[in-house]
This record gives sequence, structure tokens and C-alpha cells, in this order.
Amino acid sequence: MATALITGGTSGIGLGFASRFAADGHDVVLVARDRSRLDRTAAGLHDRHGVRVETFSADLATPDGCAAVQAYLRTSTVDVLVNNAGHSLSQPYPRSPLADEEGMLDLLVRAPLRLTHAAIPGMTARGNGAILNIASVAGLVPAGTYGAAKAWLIHFSESLRLDLAPHGVRVLAVCPGFTETGAPRAESVPGWIWLSVDHVVDRAMRDLRRGKPRSVAGRHFRLYATAVHHAPRRLAARMARSRTPKG
Repeated sequence: MATALITGGTSGIGLGFASRFAADGHDVVLVARDRSRLDRTAAGLHDRHGVRVETFSADLATPDGCAAVQAYLRTSTVDVLVNNAGHSLSQPYPRSPLADEEGMLDLLVRAPLRLTHAAIPGMTARGNGAILNIASVAGLVPAGTYGAAKAWLIHFSESLRLDLAPHGVRVLAVCPGFTETGAPRAESVPGWIWLSVDHVVDRAMRDLRRGKPRSVAGRHFRLYATAVHHAPRRLAARMARSRTPKG
């Protein structure tokens, strides 16, 4: 039985991964800011699946919040780390306040960097483990500071995957597109484009087993990812501005 730690594990894709690991009989550690929501989610997972569920209230956009979870990762046996916590901003750079931009980068870049650093020694010592970094197809195209942060997470994951493979640790960049996470839909996006959380999680778990570097759920998003990869950068930029999926 493994233990999976999921940041942002009380909603959306994070909750999807928590539910999947619990359903497979693994213990779960949920990290989020809202204590009451953490407790409700933990009770629900335990009641449905009978696994041990720990909760950790921390704001990963702050140094103290990161440090607390880092200490937990260094002293506990965590077999799977899912770096999922994150958000985008309602206004593009530079119209968003600089403090909001910095907070987003702290959550999307600094927190995964620090938590991964804390988790690796234990995983490599045991010769087994997995790190799933929830990025976005927005990281494949020029898409503002959100896309830039997700691009960093994709490249970080792919580099780390090569470094850790000899030690038995798998690393996967999960790149969802528009996903039904419970948040209001973007009205300009047709309904057929949206994916369920279960679809994203199913694909990620399959790609993790197969040793893939990236996981993109949905045939239309895989075609999109292929198109922007091969398109000239000028055309890719136009595609990004017209409609950029945000996982």
C-alpha cells in the first residue's frame, strides 16, 4: 500500500487524483488551505474507501506553508507526490496586480520546486516513487505568465524524469486542457471541448504506467498539442491568443 500526497486535493483535478488513489487502496495526504473543507473531504474519502486520510492545512503560496509541507515530506514515507495546487488570474499581464502575479508564480513554480526537492531523497533511497506535476496545455504555447509558469513545470518534469529514472522514480507532466473542475465554465468555449476530471486522471495514470513524459487527455487536445508543437512560433502565438486551454 502506497501513500500519495496531493496538493490542492479538495477540489477539481486534485480531488480526482485523491479519489483515484483512495479507490485503489492507497493512503492519502491532502494539502489545502481550508481546514473545514479538508476535514469534509478526508471524511468522505475514508468512508467510501476505508483508507487512512491525513490532512495538512497550508498555504503553499507562502514560504512558511511550503516549509511545513517540506518538513512532512522529509520525515514521512510518501510514495507519490501530486503537485496540483494552483490558479490562473482573471486579467493578463501586466493588468493584474504585481503581488497577484508573484503569488501565482509562488504557487505554480516555487511550491512544486520546493516540495519535489523534499520528496526526492526518500523516494530515491527506497528506489521507488512517482511525481506528477499538473501543468496545462497552456504551457505549450505563448500564453502569458500562467502559460510561462506551466511551461516551466513541463520542462522541469521532463528533465527530472531523466535524472530520476535510474533511481526508480517516475515523473510525469500532466497537461490538461479545459476541464470540468466545478468552477464556472468559460462561456466562449463550446461544451464538446470540456473534459471530465476522471478522463484527465484516467489518462494520466495510464501514461504514468507507460513511462510517458507528458500526459494530454482528450483526442482534440492531443491534436492541439501536436499542432502547436510543429507550427511556426508566430502561428502558435496566434493560436494561443485565440483560445488557450487552461487546466
